[in-house]
Amino acid sequence: MMKKIHLSLIWRVLIAIALGIVLGVVTPVWIVRIFVTFNDFFGQLINFCVPLIILALVSAAIAETQSHAGWMLLITLGLAYLSTVVAGLLSYGTGSWLFPKWIGLSSASLTAAQDNVFYSYFSIKLPPALDVLSALALAFMLGLGIIKTHAGLIKQGIVELRSIIMLVIERVVVPLLPLYIFGIFLHMSASGEVGGILQTFLYVILVIFALHVLWLVLLYLIAGIVAHRNPFKLILTMLPAYLTALASSSSAATIPVTLRQAKRTGADENVVDFVIPLCANIHLSGSCLKIVACSLALMIMLGQPYSFLMFFGLICLLAITLVAAPGVPGGAIMAALPVLASVLGFTPDMQALMISLYIAMDSFGAACNVMGDGALTTIVNKLVKMKEVR
Repeated sequence: MMKKIHLSLIWRVLIAIALGIVLGVVTPVWIVRIFVTFNDFFGQLINFCVPLIILALVSAAIAETQSHAGWMLLITLGLAYLSTVVAGLLSYGTGSWLFPKWIGLSSASLTAAQDNVFYSYFSIKLPPALDVLSALALAFMLGLGIIKTHAGLIKQGIVELRSIIMLVIERVVVPLLPLYIFGIFLHMSASGEVGGILQTFLYVILVIFALHVLWLVLLYLIAGIVAHRNPFKLILTMLPAYLTALASSSSAATIPVTLRQAKRTGADENVVDFVIPLCANIHLSGSCLKIVACSLALMIMLGQPYSFLMFFGLICLLAITLVAAPGVPGGAIMAALPVLASVLGFTPDMQALMISLYIAMDSFGAACNVMGDGALTTIVNKLVKMKEVR
Protein backbone atom coordinates (compact mmCIF):
# COMPACT_ATOMS: atom_id res chain seq x y z
CA MET A 1 0.00 0.00 0.00
CA MET A 2 1.37 3.40 -0.97
CA LYS A 3 1.98 5.84 1.86
CA LYS A 4 -0.20 8.94 1.66
CA ILE A 5 1.85 12.05 0.87
CA HIS A 6 1.09 15.03 3.11
CA LEU A 7 2.13 18.48 1.93
CA SER A 8 2.21 21.47 4.26
CA LEU A 9 0.09 24.52 3.44
CA ILE A 10 3.13 26.46 2.22
CA TRP A 11 4.02 23.76 -0.35
CA ARG A 12 0.41 23.48 -1.52
CA VAL A 13 0.30 27.25 -2.00
CA LEU A 14 3.59 27.28 -3.93
CA ILE A 15 2.37 24.45 -6.18
CA ALA A 16 -0.92 26.30 -6.74
CA ILE A 17 0.97 29.45 -7.75
CA ALA A 18 3.20 27.53 -10.18
CA LEU A 19 0.28 25.67 -11.78
CA GLY A 20 -1.77 28.85 -12.09
CA ILE A 21 1.08 30.65 -13.88
CA VAL A 22 1.76 27.77 -16.28
CA LEU A 23 -1.83 26.85 -17.09
CA GLY A 24 -3.08 30.43 -17.38
CA VAL A 25 -1.59 30.87 -20.86
CA VAL A 26 -3.37 27.80 -22.29
CA THR A 27 -6.63 27.57 -20.33
CA PRO A 28 -9.84 28.47 -22.25
CA VAL A 29 -11.64 31.63 -21.18
CA TRP A 30 -14.75 29.76 -19.96
CA ILE A 31 -12.65 27.71 -17.50
CA VAL A 32 -10.85 30.80 -16.23
CA ARG A 33 -14.24 32.38 -15.56
CA ILE A 34 -15.30 29.33 -13.51
CA PHE A 35 -12.34 29.90 -11.18
CA VAL A 36 -13.04 33.64 -11.11
CA THR A 37 -16.61 32.83 -10.00
CA PHE A 38 -15.34 30.47 -7.28
CA ASN A 39 -12.83 33.06 -6.09
CA ASP A 40 -15.52 35.73 -5.90
CA PHE A 41 -17.62 33.60 -3.54
CA PHE A 42 -14.65 32.30 -1.55
CA GLY A 43 -13.34 35.83 -1.02
CA GLN A 44 -16.71 36.82 0.43
CA LEU A 45 -16.66 33.72 2.65
CA ILE A 46 -13.28 34.80 4.05
CA ASN A 47 -14.56 38.32 4.72
CA PHE A 48 -17.59 36.80 6.48
CA CYS A 49 -15.43 34.57 8.70
CA VAL A 50 -12.73 37.04 9.74
CA PRO A 51 -14.82 39.19 12.15
CA LEU A 52 -16.05 35.96 13.75
CA ILE A 53 -12.43 34.81 14.11
CA ILE A 54 -11.54 38.07 15.84
CA LEU A 55 -14.58 37.94 18.12
CA ALA A 56 -14.12 34.32 19.17
CA LEU A 57 -10.34 34.11 19.45
CA VAL A 58 -9.59 37.52 20.95
CA SER A 59 -12.34 37.30 23.58
CA ALA A 60 -11.29 33.75 24.52
CA ALA A 61 -7.61 34.74 24.71
CA ILE A 62 -8.41 37.64 27.06
CA ALA A 63 -10.80 35.54 29.18
CA GLU A 64 -8.17 32.84 29.68
CA THR A 65 -5.48 35.32 30.79
CA GLN A 66 -4.13 34.86 34.31
CA SER A 67 -5.59 37.95 35.91
CA HIS A 68 -3.87 37.35 39.26
CA ALA A 69 -0.45 38.21 37.82
CA GLY A 70 -1.55 41.78 37.16
CA TRP A 71 1.73 43.70 37.14
CA MET A 72 3.64 41.17 35.06
CA LEU A 73 0.67 40.88 32.70
CA LEU A 74 0.59 44.64 32.10
CA ILE A 75 4.34 44.79 31.49
CA THR A 76 4.22 41.88 29.03
CA LEU A 77 1.19 43.29 27.21
CA GLY A 78 2.82 46.70 26.93
CA LEU A 79 6.15 45.34 25.66
CA ALA A 80 4.45 43.01 23.17
CA TYR A 81 2.27 45.81 21.79
CA LEU A 82 5.17 48.26 21.61
CA SER A 83 7.38 45.69 19.88
CA THR A 84 4.72 44.93 17.28
CA VAL A 85 4.04 48.61 16.56
CA VAL A 86 7.74 49.53 16.27
CA ALA A 87 8.38 46.54 13.98
CA GLY A 88 5.53 47.72 11.76
CA LEU A 89 6.93 51.25 11.66
CA LEU A 90 10.38 49.90 10.77
CA SER A 91 8.79 47.94 7.93
CA TYR A 92 6.92 51.00 6.64
CA GLY A 93 9.98 53.23 6.83
CA THR A 94 12.17 50.75 4.98
CA GLY A 95 9.50 49.91 2.41
CA SER A 96 8.64 53.54 1.64
CA TRP A 97 12.35 54.16 1.06
CA LEU A 98 13.17 51.09 -1.07
CA PHE A 99 9.99 49.95 -2.80
CA PRO A 100 9.32 53.00 -5.01
CA LYS A 101 12.81 52.59 -6.49
CA TRP A 102 12.41 48.87 -7.13
CA ILE A 103 8.80 48.20 -8.01
CA GLY A 104 7.52 51.51 -9.33
CA LEU A 105 7.43 50.20 -12.91
CA SER A 106 5.54 47.01 -12.07
CA SER A 107 2.21 48.82 -12.13
CA ALA A 108 2.65 49.38 -15.88
CA SER A 109 2.20 45.70 -16.65
CA LEU A 110 -0.88 45.58 -14.47
CA THR A 111 -2.40 48.68 -16.03
CA ALA A 112 -1.79 47.32 -19.52
CA ALA A 113 -3.54 44.09 -18.64
CA GLN A 114 -6.79 45.61 -17.36
CA ASP A 115 -8.52 45.12 -20.71
CA ASN A 116 -8.01 41.34 -20.39
CA VAL A 117 -9.81 40.94 -17.05
CA PHE A 118 -12.20 37.98 -16.88
CA TYR A 119 -15.48 38.34 -15.00
CA SER A 120 -17.38 35.83 -12.89
CA TYR A 121 -20.52 34.15 -14.24
CA PHE A 122 -22.52 35.27 -11.19
CA SER A 123 -21.97 36.71 -7.72
CA ILE A 124 -23.48 35.67 -4.38
CA LYS A 125 -23.36 38.35 -1.70
CA LEU A 126 -22.33 37.22 1.79
CA PRO A 127 -21.99 40.33 3.98
CA PRO A 128 -20.19 39.92 7.33
CA ALA A 129 -22.35 39.81 10.45
CA LEU A 130 -20.02 42.40 12.07
CA ASP A 131 -17.42 44.81 10.86
CA VAL A 132 -13.91 44.39 12.22
CA LEU A 133 -14.00 47.23 14.75
CA SER A 134 -17.34 46.10 16.16
CA ALA A 135 -16.01 42.54 16.47
CA LEU A 136 -12.86 43.80 18.19
CA ALA A 137 -14.77 46.05 20.61
CA LEU A 138 -17.18 43.24 21.47
CA ALA A 139 -14.28 40.81 21.96
CA PHE A 140 -12.60 43.13 24.47
CA MET A 141 -15.90 43.81 26.24
CA LEU A 142 -16.63 40.09 26.63
CA GLY A 143 -13.07 39.07 27.52
CA LEU A 144 -12.52 41.75 30.16
CA GLY A 145 -16.07 41.33 31.47
CA ILE A 146 -15.52 37.59 31.96
CA ILE A 147 -12.31 38.27 33.94
CA LYS A 148 -14.02 40.87 36.12
CA THR A 149 -17.29 39.00 36.81
CA HIS A 150 -15.93 35.40 36.71
CA ALA A 151 -18.74 34.55 34.29
CA GLY A 152 -17.98 30.86 33.89
CA LEU A 153 -20.87 29.98 31.59
CA ILE A 154 -20.14 32.82 29.18
CA LYS A 155 -16.45 31.93 29.23
CA GLN A 156 -17.30 28.32 28.37
CA GLY A 157 -19.53 29.53 25.54
CA ILE A 158 -16.77 31.78 24.15
CA VAL A 159 -14.24 28.94 24.30
CA GLU A 160 -16.69 26.62 22.53
CA LEU A 161 -17.39 29.30 19.91
CA ARG A 162 -13.63 29.51 19.33
CA SER A 163 -13.54 25.75 18.75
CA ILE A 164 -16.36 26.01 16.19
CA ILE A 165 -14.75 28.90 14.32
CA MET A 166 -11.38 27.15 14.24
CA LEU A 167 -13.09 24.00 12.93
CA VAL A 168 -14.59 26.00 10.05
CA ILE A 169 -11.21 27.55 9.27
CA GLU A 170 -9.30 24.26 9.47
CA ARG A 171 -11.85 22.10 7.60
CA VAL A 172 -13.25 24.55 5.04
CA VAL A 173 -11.20 27.71 4.54
CA VAL A 174 -7.64 26.37 4.78
CA PRO A 175 -8.17 23.29 2.53
CA LEU A 176 -9.67 25.53 -0.16
CA LEU A 177 -6.98 28.22 0.05
CA PRO A 178 -4.65 26.55 -2.50
CA LEU A 179 -7.54 26.30 -4.99
CA TYR A 180 -8.35 29.96 -4.33
CA ILE A 181 -4.72 30.98 -4.91
CA PHE A 182 -4.55 28.78 -8.03
CA GLY A 183 -7.53 30.71 -9.38
CA ILE A 184 -5.86 34.03 -8.59
CA PHE A 185 -2.69 33.21 -10.53
CA LEU A 186 -4.61 31.47 -13.32
CA HIS A 187 -6.54 34.71 -13.81
CA MET A 188 -3.42 36.88 -13.62
CA SER A 189 -1.52 34.66 -16.04
CA ALA A 190 -4.38 34.63 -18.53
CA SER A 191 -4.67 38.43 -18.19
CA GLY A 192 -0.94 39.04 -18.67
CA GLU A 193 -0.43 40.46 -15.17
CA VAL A 194 1.75 37.79 -13.63
CA GLY A 195 5.20 39.09 -14.65
CA GLY A 196 5.01 42.28 -12.59
CA ILE A 197 3.49 40.43 -9.64
CA LEU A 198 6.28 37.83 -9.49
CA GLN A 199 8.98 40.49 -9.72
CA THR A 200 7.36 42.33 -6.83
CA PHE A 201 7.06 39.11 -4.81
CA LEU A 202 10.80 38.48 -5.12
CA TYR A 203 11.75 42.00 -4.03
CA VAL A 204 9.36 41.96 -1.08
CA ILE A 205 10.48 38.54 0.16
CA LEU A 206 14.14 39.60 0.16
CA VAL A 207 13.39 42.85 1.99
CA ILE A 208 11.19 41.12 4.58
CA PHE A 209 13.80 38.48 5.36
CA ALA A 210 16.44 41.20 5.86
CA LEU A 211 14.05 43.21 8.05
CA HIS A 212 13.32 40.16 10.23
CA VAL A 213 17.03 39.67 10.86
CA LEU A 214 17.54 43.38 11.59
CA TRP A 215 14.54 43.52 13.93
CA LEU A 216 15.64 40.49 15.95
CA VAL A 217 19.17 41.88 16.35
CA LEU A 218 17.69 45.19 17.59
CA LEU A 219 15.38 43.40 20.04
CA TYR A 220 18.21 41.36 21.50
CA LEU A 221 20.50 44.38 21.70
CA ILE A 222 17.83 46.13 23.78
CA ALA A 223 17.30 43.00 25.90
CA GLY A 224 21.06 42.70 26.41
CA ILE A 225 21.36 46.34 27.50
CA VAL A 226 18.41 46.10 29.91
CA ALA A 227 19.51 42.77 31.44
CA HIS A 228 23.28 43.39 31.19
CA ARG A 229 23.68 40.25 29.08
CA ASN A 230 25.56 39.43 25.88
CA PRO A 231 22.84 39.77 23.19
CA PHE A 232 24.56 37.41 20.76
CA LYS A 233 24.79 34.65 23.39
CA LEU A 234 21.07 35.14 23.97
CA ILE A 235 20.45 34.81 20.23
CA LEU A 236 22.47 31.59 20.02
CA THR A 237 20.59 30.15 23.00
CA MET A 238 17.19 30.91 21.43
CA LEU A 239 18.20 29.77 17.92
CA PRO A 240 16.69 26.23 18.27
CA ALA A 241 13.28 27.84 18.88
CA TYR A 242 13.71 29.96 15.73
CA LEU A 243 14.59 26.92 13.62
CA THR A 244 11.68 24.92 15.05
CA ALA A 245 9.22 27.70 14.21
CA LEU A 246 10.78 28.05 10.75
CA ALA A 247 10.07 24.36 10.12
CA SER A 248 6.61 24.21 11.71
CA SER A 249 5.31 27.72 10.78
CA SER A 250 3.57 27.77 14.18
CA SER A 251 4.29 29.78 17.30
CA ALA A 252 1.96 27.55 19.32
CA ALA A 253 3.64 24.31 18.22
CA THR A 254 7.04 25.77 19.14
CA ILE A 255 6.08 26.71 22.72
CA PRO A 256 7.78 23.66 24.37
CA VAL A 257 11.08 24.45 22.61
CA THR A 258 10.75 28.17 23.32
CA LEU A 259 10.13 27.46 27.03
CA ARG A 260 13.19 25.22 27.25
CA GLN A 261 15.51 27.66 25.49
CA ALA A 262 14.22 30.71 27.39
CA LYS A 263 14.99 28.97 30.69
CA ARG A 264 18.50 28.27 29.43
CA THR A 265 19.06 32.03 29.06
CA GLY A 266 18.99 32.25 32.86
CA ALA A 267 15.53 33.80 33.19
CA ASP A 268 13.46 32.82 36.23
CA GLU A 269 11.37 29.71 35.58
CA ASN A 270 8.12 31.30 36.79
CA VAL A 271 8.65 34.31 34.55
CA VAL A 272 9.36 32.10 31.53
CA ASP A 273 6.31 29.91 32.20
CA PHE A 274 4.13 33.03 32.28
CA VAL A 275 5.63 35.17 29.50
CA ILE A 276 6.34 32.62 26.73
CA PRO A 277 2.79 31.15 26.38
CA LEU A 278 1.30 34.66 26.67
CA CYS A 279 3.65 36.15 24.05
CA ALA A 280 2.89 33.25 21.70
CA ASN A 281 -0.60 34.76 21.50
CA ILE A 282 0.01 38.50 21.73
CA HIS A 283 3.50 39.22 20.35
CA LEU A 284 3.39 39.12 16.55
CA SER A 285 6.00 41.67 15.51
CA GLY A 286 7.27 39.46 12.65
CA SER A 287 3.77 39.03 11.26
CA CYS A 288 3.00 42.76 11.50
CA LEU A 289 6.30 43.61 9.83
CA LYS A 290 5.50 41.27 6.95
CA ILE A 291 1.91 42.44 6.47
CA VAL A 292 2.95 46.10 6.39
CA ALA A 293 5.69 45.46 3.81
CA CYS A 294 3.41 43.37 1.58
CA SER A 295 0.52 45.84 1.68
CA LEU A 296 2.80 48.81 0.99
CA ALA A 297 4.40 47.00 -1.95
CA LEU A 298 0.99 46.20 -3.47
CA MET A 299 -0.20 49.80 -3.10
CA ILE A 300 2.95 51.13 -4.79
CA MET A 301 2.67 48.52 -7.54
CA LEU A 302 -0.95 49.46 -8.23
CA GLY A 303 -0.24 53.19 -8.11
CA GLN A 304 -2.47 53.83 -5.09
CA PRO A 305 -1.79 56.78 -2.75
CA TYR A 306 -0.54 56.09 0.76
CA SER A 307 0.72 58.10 3.73
CA PHE A 308 2.48 57.61 7.06
CA LEU A 309 -0.69 58.42 9.02
CA MET A 310 -2.65 55.83 7.05
CA PHE A 311 -0.11 53.11 7.82
CA PHE A 312 0.35 54.23 11.42
CA GLY A 313 -3.37 53.65 11.99
CA LEU A 314 -3.09 50.29 10.25
CA ILE A 315 -0.14 49.21 12.43
CA CYS A 316 -1.85 50.23 15.68
CA LEU A 317 -4.94 48.20 14.72
CA LEU A 318 -2.90 45.22 13.52
CA ALA A 319 -1.08 45.02 16.86
CA ILE A 320 -4.48 44.33 18.44
CA THR A 321 -6.31 42.29 15.79
CA LEU A 322 -3.39 39.90 15.23
CA VAL A 323 -4.09 38.49 18.70
CA ALA A 324 -6.69 36.41 16.82
CA ALA A 325 -3.98 34.84 14.65
CA PRO A 326 -2.24 32.11 16.73
CA GLY A 327 -3.56 28.59 16.29
CA VAL A 328 -5.02 29.24 12.84
CA PRO A 329 -2.90 28.42 9.75
CA GLY A 330 -2.25 31.70 7.97
CA GLY A 331 -4.23 33.29 10.80
CA ALA A 332 -2.34 36.59 10.80
CA ILE A 333 -3.28 37.52 7.25
CA MET A 334 -6.86 36.31 7.82
CA ALA A 335 -7.19 38.58 10.86
CA ALA A 336 -5.60 41.46 8.94
CA LEU A 337 -7.89 41.35 5.89
CA PRO A 338 -10.76 43.49 7.23
CA VAL A 339 -8.28 46.02 8.65
CA LEU A 340 -6.58 46.25 5.24
CA ALA A 341 -9.97 46.76 3.62
CA SER A 342 -11.19 49.42 6.07
CA VAL A 343 -7.93 51.38 6.52
CA LEU A 344 -6.20 50.99 3.14
CA GLY A 345 -9.23 50.29 0.95
CA PHE A 346 -8.01 46.89 -0.22
CA THR A 347 -10.28 45.27 -2.80
CA PRO A 348 -10.95 41.49 -2.83
CA ASP A 349 -8.31 41.07 -5.57
CA MET A 350 -5.72 42.90 -3.49
CA GLN A 351 -6.65 40.84 -0.44
CA ALA A 352 -6.19 37.68 -2.50
CA LEU A 353 -2.69 38.75 -3.51
CA MET A 354 -1.89 39.51 0.14
CA ILE A 355 -2.93 35.98 1.11
CA SER A 356 -0.73 34.48 -1.60
CA LEU A 357 2.32 36.55 -0.74
CA TYR A 358 1.93 36.14 3.02
CA ILE A 359 1.40 32.38 3.11
CA ALA A 360 4.21 31.75 0.62
CA MET A 361 6.62 32.90 3.36
CA ASP A 362 4.49 32.15 6.42
CA SER A 363 7.28 30.46 8.36
CA PHE A 364 9.43 33.65 8.37
CA GLY A 365 6.86 35.54 10.42
CA ALA A 366 6.30 32.70 12.91
CA ALA A 367 10.04 32.27 13.44
CA CYS A 368 10.53 36.01 14.01
CA ASN A 369 7.62 36.07 16.49
CA VAL A 370 9.03 33.13 18.46
CA MET A 371 12.58 34.47 18.51
CA GLY A 372 11.32 37.85 19.67
CA ASP A 373 9.49 36.20 22.58
CA GLY A 374 12.86 35.22 24.03
CA ALA A 375 14.05 38.84 24.02
CA LEU A 376 10.85 40.08 25.70
CA THR A 377 11.17 37.35 28.35
CA THR A 378 14.69 38.56 29.18
CA ILE A 379 13.43 42.15 29.56
CA VAL A 380 10.41 41.16 31.69
CA ASN A 381 12.62 38.97 33.88
CA LYS A 382 14.96 41.92 34.59
CA LEU A 383 12.05 44.28 35.34
CA VAL A 384 10.52 41.74 37.73
CA LYS A 385 13.83 41.41 39.59
CA MET A 386 14.13 45.20 39.85
CA LYS A 387 10.62 45.44 41.30
CA GLU A 388 11.37 42.68 43.83
CA VAL A 389 14.51 44.52 45.01
CA ARG A 390 12.45 47.65 45.64
